[in-house]
This record gives sequence, C-alpha cells and structure tokens, in this order.
Amino acid sequence: MSYKHLFFDLDHTLWDFEANAKETLLELYALHDLKTKGADDFDLFFNRYSFHNERLWDKYTKGFIKQEELRWKRVWLTLLDFKIADENLAKEMSAGFLEGLPNRKNLFPYTIEILDYLTHKNYVLHLITNGFENIQHSKLKHSNLTNYFKEIITSEQAGSLKPNKEIFEFALNATNANIKDSIMIGDNIEADIKGAMNAGLDTVFVNHLRAETDVKPTYIIYHLKELEDIF
Repeated sequence: MSYKHLFFDLDHTLWDFEANAKETLLELYALHDLKTKGADDFDLFFNRYSFHNERLWDKYTKGFIKQEELRWKRVWLTLLDFKIADENLAKEMSAGFLEGLPNRKNLFPYTIEILDYLTHKNYVLHLITNGFENIQHSKLKHSNLTNYFKEIITSEQAGSLKPNKEIFEFALNATNANIKDSIMIGDNIEADIKGAMNAGLDTVFVNHLRAETDVKPTYIIYHLKELEDIF
C-alpha cells in the first residue's frame, strides 16, 4: 500500500502526556503544600489523578460531560480521594495545570527522528487530536513539533471528537486527502484505531504500553522507530 497522508495523534503517541502531567502536578503539589493537607504520597496522588483523568476523558469523548467539567473535576475527585474537599483549590490547581502543562517538552523516544525521516521521504504529515485547541498548539510550539505538520485538526475545529467518523471525514476534506492514500497513527484503540477503521482508514496502533487487544489494526508497533519498517 502506498500512503501519502499520515495522520498522527498527539498525546500519548508523540507527546508524552504522562511524563508532562506528572512534572506539572508535582510542582502544583508542592506549591499548594498538599503533603500537609492529607495527600502525603505524591505517586499515589498522581495515580489517582491519572485514574480520574482517563475516566472523565472517556465520558467527555462520549459526550456525557462538557469540557469545563472535565478540566476541574479530575483534580476535584483526586483531592476528594485524600479527604480534601476544597472546590476552590481544585479550580485553582486545574487552572495552574492547564497553564503549566502545555509548556512541557517530554516526547516519546525517537519522535523528532521519525518526523524528520518521514518528512525527508516526502510524506505529508497531519495531526488529529481531541485535545483543547489552544493547549494543543502550545504543546506543539514548546516541543518544537509545529512545523512538521501541514494541517492540525482539533476536535473543537472539527466540531466532533475521535472516535466519531465525522472528525476523520473533516480531516480528509481539510487536507484534500483520499482514504486510500491515508493512514491514522495513534495509541488509543477506541479513539484512534477503531475510529479511523470505522471511517475506512488504514491504521498503525502505537502500542507503547504493550496492551492486549482483539482489534486488528493494519499495523502494530511498540516503538516509533518501527514506523521506518512501514514507510
């Protein structure tokens, strides 16, 4: 199969959300002195945050909650796990998190090298992301990724979220790409892989976490360097 348009996901695929979120929360944890307020184990605090974040993102992508609720409730629910029932603190930390997170620069190993490689081979690279518009652009800028991508399609711009078929159709239209010469590259089985497959696209599952799945993407890789074997 000869591809021309490569559509990448950003968070957890190229940009290491976990590492960047952990750094940002550690600063906020210290700033707000959560150790003395009852959250005396940062790693446990971060694990609870990750749990709530994943669950609320799932609800958000399915349309059950709004963006604003997702943004502050992931912090609020984490604080509640440590018996810190302080809504103002949750909202203050949430604002601090959204301000600090996009400035982080941690990428998965080989991200820059693979984007250079694909660019030199004349593939046209785009992004399709469910992340918030201004935050995603800020992440790209601070981690020096912006210039690799011809089109950056966000869910806000498309009026639809992955895994909905509409966001992939919007992306194909916006880039003048055909389904047959396009492929989606992402880490999320539901949003990236199943979503793209339902829209008729080939897929590369970037399985950083070596997760088990019954879904059959076109390709599975465990490290970004393996994209060189496909393209």
